[in-house]
This record gives sequence, C-alpha cells and structure tokens, in this order.
Amino acid sequence: MENTGRERRKLLKGLAGACALGLLLWRFLLPPAQAQQKPLLRVRRDELPAKGGLIYREARVAVLQDAGEIYALSLVCTHLGCTVKVTPNELICPCHGSVFDRQGRVLKGPARGNLQRLTLEEQGESLVVLA
Repeated sequence: MENTGRERRKLLKGLAGACALGLLLWRFLLPPAQAQQKPLLRVRRDELPAKGGLIYREARVAVLQDAGEIYALSLVCTHLGCTVKVTPNELICPCHGSVFDRQGRVLKGPARGNLQRLTLEEQGESLVVLA
C-alpha cells in the first residue's frame, strides 16, 4: 500500500511538470497574436493643406500631403525619443541635431533609423491615424 502512494505522487508530479513545460513551450514557440491598432487621432480631409501638413504635438504625429500622397509620420526621433521640430523643408531633432526629410528619411545623424510611418485609414471624410 505504501509503495502505491509513492508511485501516485511521482505520477502526479510528473504530470504537473509536463503541464508546466507544455505551457512554457506554448508561450515561446507560438507566434504572438497581432496587436490591434488603436486610433490615435482623427483628421478631416478638407483641413489638410494641399502641399503641407498638420502637426499634432500632444500625439507626436504629423499628417502630411505631398504630390497627392497623404501619410502620417511619428515625430519621435529614432535616436533617443525626443520630439522632432517640423520646418517647411525638413524635420529636426532639437536634442542631438538629427535631420530628417519630409518623408521621414534620415539626412543627418546621430539617428540611424527613419521616422516611423503610421497607418492611415480613410473613413468617409476623415483620416484616422492608427498606432
């Protein structure tokens, strides 16, 4: 009788260990679920200048229109996360001097990566920036 109790405990410990290992493998071997993008801001299409843009400081986003293309750029510098300043021709980081063109491409470092382009959806007369 005593031997059966030990074997049962051994079996239960083995099953618990196998379940724990299975959960760990499940977590690390399966790809993560795609995160749902949340609306960051909404812009009326008629408010957007034909060859210009709108700057939203609080959201750290610029919605620009250039040669008929409308796109949204994050104003977070890829170097250390400062908010870049927008000028008519370029975007400049005031912290360390990185310069980006109006498309968000790096012109001058220390930033090495381009500014992030955000997803822009059309919903009727509005444009919705997703992040």
